[in-house]
Amino acid sequence: MRSAATSQAPPLIVRFAAFGDVVLITALVEVLYRRYGTRVDLLSSGPWTRAILADDPRIGTVQLVTSRKTPYPLRPSQWQAVRWLRRRGIGPVYQCDPEPKAQWLIEHAGVPRDWIIRAHDFPAPQPMHWTEWWRAIGELTPPALAGRVPEVAEPDTVPRLYVGAAARAECERWLAERGWGDDPLVLVQAGNKRTLKRGRRAGAGDAKYWPPQRWGELARGVLARLPAARILLTGAPVEHEVVEAIRSAAASGRVHNVATTMTVPRLLALIERADSMISVDTGPAHAAGALDCPLTVMFANADQRWWRPRSRLGRVAVTGGEAGPASRLVDLEVPAVLAAWQALGGRCRPAAPFA
Repeated sequence: MRSAATSQAPPLIVRFAAFGDVVLITALVEVLYRRYGTRVDLLSSGPWTRAILADDPRIGTVQLVTSRKTPYPLRPSQWQAVRWLRRRGIGPVYQCDPEPKAQWLIEHAGVPRDWIIRAHDFPAPQPMHWTEWWRAIGELTPPALAGRVPEVAEPDTVPRLYVGAAARAECERWLAERGWGDDPLVLVQAGNKRTLKRGRRAGAGDAKYWPPQRWGELARGVLARLPAARILLTGAPVEHEVVEAIRSAAASGRVHNVATTMTVPRLLALIERADSMISVDTGPAHAAGALDCPLTVMFANADQRWWRPRSRLGRVAVTGGEAGPASRLVDLEVPAVLAAWQALGGRCRPAAPFA
């Protein structure tokens, strides 16, 4: 039921987001869902956004813009977004994207300024986790609704994702077809949004690059400690070549390249049931935290105060990042990553002493 405090339209978040950003924004979704008592709409981008949020009961309509840099007259998705904004009526808008086009679309749709919270007008007073900043933004109220929207006591700001029954069933069928349904699964996410630059594989100049030989050594180390496991090398279909180099380096029939068959619903269902995940600092790592999958995450130079994946169960082990902005993954050695993974434990095995 829609709260009277929201006027005609439910709350709207505007955020043109990468995979991990979508996961993190669910902290803001939770605050607004509880404050306004209704589902939250989202104006966003990227085909992954609808897939990530498809089974989230807190989400209303997701409207996507396919390109923000293209001039408005040449991009139908922008026209559709403006028409949609006008149809929804007036309601609280949380404009959470610094891109000028985000604000332009809202204004072009005729949303009054006193119904808008522009998040970047309220910068964090010091480095903090994104989810804590989103909580602070969600606790702000547009001037038009001042004094009419209740506060929320101690909102849960750890990202949360939902996996629906259909996605679970499809994943189980997919595993059964390959004979992997009864095996412990360890997911390895080596790629990130910079893995492929202008169609070329990223190399040692990328701070998040780790050589395939080390990934292969890591996979063999995992299998030495959990022999019954299947190691699934995840990634987007465009990362197939990168992932295949790792599979080849692992030289094991229990290490599988699943990048070309991966979809977002299948990935989330795999994360939900996997023993654990080992990942670079990237979007699927945040999904693992949000689904409480035991996660070992390898950091390069990203600021962990903002970007460390969060989990309700606290099952997150972090390696790397000791050199701050100068950190690179190539400075990480395989034994350190293996020790962190083993000490964390998994859904199919207990934690072990960190060596």
